[in-house]
Amino acid sequence: MKIFITGGSGLIGQYLNIKLSNAHDILTQFNNNTGNCIDFNSVKLPITDYGTLANVFKTFKPDLVIHTAAISNADKADSLSADIVYEINVTASEKLAELCRKNKTKLIYTSTDLVYAGYRGSLLTEDAKLIPISLYAETKLMGEVKIRKILQNHLILRVALQFGFGLNHSRSHFQFVYEELKAGRKVKLFADQFRSAISIQETARMIAELIEKDVYGVTVNFGGGQRVSRYDLGKEICRVGKFDENLIEPVTMEGVNTMYKVPDVSMNIDKLKQIGIEPKQFSISVEEVLRGR
Repeated sequence: MKIFITGGSGLIGQYLNIKLSNAHDILTQFNNNTGNCIDFNSVKLPITDYGTLANVFKTFKPDLVIHTAAISNADKADSLSADIVYEINVTASEKLAELCRKNKTKLIYTSTDLVYAGYRGSLLTEDAKLIPISLYAETKLMGEVKIRKILQNHLILRVALQFGFGLNHSRSHFQFVYEELKAGRKVKLFADQFRSAISIQETARMIAELIEKDVYGVTVNFGGGQRVSRYDLGKEICRVGKFDENLIEPVTMEGVNTMYKVPDVSMNIDKLKQIGIEPKQFSISVEEVLRGR
């Protein structure tokens, strides 16, 4: 299959480059940071350069687009103008959907678990109430809406918190916690913020499996099978890495000055399992991530 990956130098994109290039003909897009894209068939272009994007479809002729390019977190979105965030997260997604429709190409869009109302309890289904409270989450949801309106041959993945080690310039909070614990420094982690955390490696593996499925026109919760807090994740790092668990201080969101308090967007992943995609157990995934470190 010919696969065009947007955001190929990002946290997920670089793992997709490695995983999907084993069995498919990929073209991976980057802009400011190269990541590992230069090790693969790649193209440098801003995701908002719609003329060049159209030319990619003409020359590469992708069967599938995996759209991960975005202003990818709330802090970064808040540091930019709303117009820029909207252009990248909403308008670019709309233009890609139009190009996919014109060229009869399937589109997989990585959205976020943060589109949900995070105060309503655990294991949210895909039809749970949607109340994105940050500009980032709001624009990712708007991207979903644009894609559904334009293109039937789509798959929207509401992706959970990613853990693991970023490649090259990309980094995750998991990586920061690991490095602090390894150095014997204390870390504060929320004990009252819950997610369906999943490793970046598992995300790439599961997307590779999804590509082989004849599934379209649906929105799917995409995460691990266990509801865990940030504190739980830290304890698992200590267990596997043989670090002192006393270095972790459990804290509550009320006790920390953080703008977006989203207590619980852990997700029900029954629909994902019904499609035939089964995430590995949380503890096993952490062990795989830390193996050899």
